[in-house]
Formats: sequence, C-alpha cells, structure tokens
Amino acid sequence: MNLTELMSELVKRNGSDLHLTGDSVPYFRIQGQILPASSSPFPSSELREQLENMLGEQKLQNFDQEKDFDCSYGLSGIARFRINLFLDRGKISCVMRALNTSIPSFSKIGLPDSVQQLLNRPRGLILVTGPTGSGKTTTLASSIDWINTNQAHHILTIEDPIEFIYENKNCLVRQREVGEDTNSFSKALRSALREDPDIILVGEMRDLETISLAITAAETGHLVMGTLHTASAAQTIDRIIDVFPTSQQMQIRVQLSSSLIGVISQTLCKTTDNTRTLAAEILVNNNAIANLVREAKSSQVYSQLQIGGKYGMQTLEQSLSQLVAKGIITTDEAVYKCNRPNVLKGLLNDINSTDNI
Repeated sequence: MNLTELMSELVKRNGSDLHLTGDSVPYFRIQGQILPASSSPFPSSELREQLENMLGEQKLQNFDQEKDFDCSYGLSGIARFRINLFLDRGKISCVMRALNTSIPSFSKIGLPDSVQQLLNRPRGLILVTGPTGSGKTTTLASSIDWINTNQAHHILTIEDPIEFIYENKNCLVRQREVGEDTNSFSKALRSALREDPDIILVGEMRDLETISLAITAAETGHLVMGTLHTASAAQTIDRIIDVFPTSQQMQIRVQLSSSLIGVISQTLCKTTDNTRTLAAEILVNNNAIANLVREAKSSQVYSQLQIGGKYGMQTLEQSLSQLVAKGIITTDEAVYKCNRPNVLKGLLNDINSTDNI
C-alpha cells in the first residue's frame, strides 16, 4: 500500500483527514463522515518505513522518544498536510489533515463584514474559538491574508505546525514552527516582543504563560490573534480568566477588558447539499462588554450579543437561524450545533411567523 497515493486520493475526494494505524484498514474523513479508504490493512512495518522516508529519520526518532509528534508535510503538487503521530495499543498510528493550498477570502468562508473591520484595529486581542475541525486555522489564514493584501506591516506567526504558507505581499511575513524554529509558544512569544512585529499570530493559546504574554503584547501596541477550544464568547472570557491564580484574576479582568477586540466562536455545519458551511458567534468589545468582563458578569455577555447587531455582534443561534431561513442547513442540524436550543427554536418560530404573514 502506498501512503502518498492515499494522501492524493484524500485530496481528490475533497476529504479532510486520513486515519492510519499499523495492521489496520485506513480511513478517510469526507464531509465529516468516517469512511474506509481501502479494504486491505496497512502493514505496521510498511507504514513506519514510508513515514520515515517521507518525514526523515530524526522526526521518527523524536516520535519514538515522546510517543506523540506533530509536524507538517508538503506533497508536491497536491497539498500540505498537518500530521500527528501517536501509538494505538503499541502500534504506530497517524492522522493526516489535508490543508488548503489557497487561502479563502472572508466572503468565501462565510464570516460577516464586521469581522474584517476588527482587523483594522492597530492593537489588541482577537480570539478565534471553536472545537477541533471548526475552521479556526482557515479563519486566521484569511485574516492574515487580508492584512497582507491591504496593509503594510510586519506579521509574525507562531504555529504548531505551520499550515498555510504566506508570501510577502504588502507585508513582511515571518513564520515560526514550534519544534522546528522554536521550543514553545511562550518562548517564541516572549522573543517576538523584541522582533519588531505589528501583528502576532499565536496558533494556540495553551497555557498561562502564553495567554499572559499574548495579553501583554496586545496591551503594548501589537495586534494579537490566537485560538482557544471554547464553544462561545462568554466561555472564552471565562477560560482566559480561570487560567490565572485567583489572586491575579481581578488584574487580568481589567487588562482583558481594555485589550480584547473581539471573539469569533465558530462551528462547521453540514449543508443540505452535503457540503459544510460556517456558523459563528461574534463578540465585538464595546463599553458594555468591557464592563461585564471587569465586573465578572460573563453570564450577561450573551444578552449583549443578542442586541449588539449595530456593532457587528451576533449569537451562534442567530447565525444558525439565518442559515436555516436561507435553506442552507436543516433545522435538525442547527439544533445539533447550537448552544441554546430554546433560544434557537424561538428565533426559528419568529422566522416562520414572519414568512406566514
């Protein structure tokens, strides 16, 4: 069995992930569904040999030491892949995610114009959140590409691994990969403050030190963009605050209330024509939101999103209801993806009532 042929077939079928475990049948993920890629198992020794030929002996040695390993790989003329190596009951396994070679525009990925306006801010913190596979990296890539096209800045990215490759347009873009160019997000971010960036992209804000440095960078004149695995804007605020010791949380609330620009909490939904589309909750920081952050009243953030349309805000439920109204997704899919089913049902009832008038 040939690994590169499987990778090529995944891209040809517009799939997102290739799942491999030694001595087991390979699987594709296509439009969110897990499907067998072959009826024949991939021999464990052959899988390791082909991975070593592809990635190099040093990376496989690192994997042997750590038992887990992340990297990226470009299959010439086909696509780039984000690769995670791990062990499954002692057998070498991996997941290869196919990455888009072209960066989609804001309009193509389905984000409202209000998100683009956030990128015009000279400093502050923009967070893109959502579960794994919700398109966070693509949203960040679209953001960086828009800045690269429309502004003249120094952009520094810290990624694990590098997924999209940016060419210098109107901006100077430097990309650093954790494990290859730096030892950690926090170390790279600390160094970044001495490297004269205007915009800093932090691929993932995983720990207290990284989050603290990102907030500091946003306060000291940089536009910082990062990701978290949270499902809503309010949950994102709580997650950041809760990372810090209780004694520091009041100070962090004050810092975050002034440095936060906005939060994009997104998810991908299955469409009626079996593709996928994006639904997103958008928080834009204003005086009301900043007061709620300072006063530890994140439970009231949702109500501000509901009435904040003139500022470019929307709830996830409002986004989902609009997709249902346009016939892009089904009601069942919207209910499955929402955080507040009762709120969504109320919005859908309002839409149906208006249609019947």
